[in-house]
Formats: sequence, structure tokens, C-alpha cells
Amino acid sequence: MLKACLNGGRNRDAHPAVPVTPAELAVDAARCAALGVAAVHVHPRDASGVESLRPEAIAEALTAIRAARPGLPVGVSTGAWIEPDPAARVAAVRSWSVLPDFASVNAHEAGAEAVAAALHERGVLVEVGLWTLDAVEAYRSWRVPAGRILVECMAEEVPVAVADAARILAALPSTGRPAGPPSAARSPQDAVAPPVLLHAEGPATWAVLAEAVSRGLYTRIGLEDTLLLPDGAPAPGNAALVTAALAAGAR
Repeated sequence: MLKACLNGGRNRDAHPAVPVTPAELAVDAARCAALGVAAVHVHPRDASGVESLRPEAIAEALTAIRAARPGLPVGVSTGAWIEPDPAARVAAVRSWSVLPDFASVNAHEAGAEAVAAALHERGVLVEVGLWTLDAVEAYRSWRVPAGRILVECMAEEVPVAVADAARILAALPSTGRPAGPPSAARSPQDAVAPPVLLHAEGPATWAVLAEAVSRGLYTRIGLEDTLLLPDGAPAPGNAALVTAALAAGAR
């Protein structure tokens, strides 16, 4: 699966083509879906342009995207930088009037499992973000099943990011165990392993995307992760990044 990550925390000061409003997100999502992405990940904004988990911000973005491209899976972030208080993040999820298809939860953030539980209770697929080996260990103790694992390489140096990817992937809970209720000796994460999406941000984006392709893993691309094409030229927008990712073998 290739996912388009359309905006992240960036605004138009970072790149003039970053989609911010619901209408802009909808146009960009439809354009990327037409090129072949299987899902989009967005960071909705409030009326002032600030990232928000408030129900109206989530609803407006999701409704616009789904009207422009019916059936396209849409996900959002629950990052602690959007709402630092874990209890407020849980309350926000429980207040959503329109639900995303999936939402990312960073395992290293305070209250991550509670946020994941609130999403799971509402039927939203949980994407657990793993940035470090410590995050993998934190995730092992979760009693909430994840629908997808995001191995997220944040190092800017390409060799470091690729090495981090290998280490985190090797440390993920083992696969092949039978499904069933968790026991004291086995967590839900050791039952049926969810699919893995591998990606990076910044200078290492394209090298780690190539690593994901070589390993047959899901990956993602978009202005959230990089503003540059593989040759280092500025990307005109998300569609150009998606086109380059498809040319590199991402599917």
C-alpha cells in the first residue's frame, strides 16, 4: 500500500502547495487517489489554521475528502503536539461526530495506549507509530490491538535512518502465533501481526522508501515527509511526490 501524507504540521510558509483547508485537502486527496494511492493521511486544521482534534475540524476535513473521492480510506494524527494532555486527546476521540478510517498513535507519547483504546472502542483502525526501540517495548505491553504498525525513521542522516529501520523491524513482535485471547505470557501484539508501513521524514525519506519497497512493506509519501523529489529538486506538490514514489516501485 502506498499512502499519501498530504500536509502534516506544515503550512504554506514551508511550501505553497501544502493543502490546509478541507477543500484543499479534498482536491489533493482526489488527485493522489487518481494516481494510485490506497489511502491518505491528513492533519485537519481549525478556522485559524492550527492543527486540531476538535470534532468540527475532523468532520469538515473528512467530509470534504469523502465527497471528492468516495471510498478512499482517510486517516488522521493524534500526535501529542496537537493536544498535549492525554485525557483531552481521549476526550477528543470520543467526541468525534465523523470518524476517520484510521488514526495514528505514537507509542512513546504519554497516554498513547488510552488514546488507542478510545479509537479501538469507536471502531477506528489504530496505526501505532514506532520511532525507537523503546517505543517497540512500550507497544509490547499494550492490551489494545493495532491494525497497522508505522515504523517511522526520524533521523536525518540516511545511513542512520536505514539502520534504525532495520533495528526496529527486527524488534517487532513475532509473527505466526495463533489468534486468540491474550494470556499472561502473550500480548495481543504477538497474536496476529498487523501489516507494517515503513517511512522516514526529511533527507532520508527516499532512501527509506526504497528500503520499504525492497522489503515488500507498505510505505507513504507526501509533503508531510519531504518537499523534495528523489533528485533533490523541489516537488511541485503531493501529486509529483506520489508519481515519483510509484516510479520507484511503491504500490
